[in-house]
Amino acid sequence: MGATGLAADPAEYRERLREQPDERIDAWSGELMRDLAVRQGVVKVVAEFIAATRLDERGFERVFASGGGPPAVVGRDRDGHLIVPAVTLHCLVPGIRRETPDGRERLIAFLVDSFHEMVYA
Repeated sequence: MGATGLAADPAEYRERLREQPDERIDAWSGELMRDLAVRQGVVKVVAEFIAATRLDERGFERVFASGGGPPAVVGRDRDGHLIVPAVTLHCLVPGIRRETPDGRERLIAFLVDSFHEMVYA
């Protein structure tokens, strides 16, 4: 075990995540989004999710709506960053699974990309 208690490094963490059932990956992804939104803000979570899951903004909107997020709440902040209400971030989890054939791997990528954040969560 490493400093995070999860794994010694991101590669080991990825392998451990691959051993977990889908329900756990989904729960951890949703919880991570919530925790990061509290500490860093929704803009950061949305940007990190888009990067980790290899979506463009249109794909993000499709995933959000497919997961049950109301399309009307997708917007931009005053600086032009894509945002959704923090309480709806969890919609991205079922949405990425519905909209992409490799949704599980994309969620794992999101978790792994946030490996160093876990130390503080």
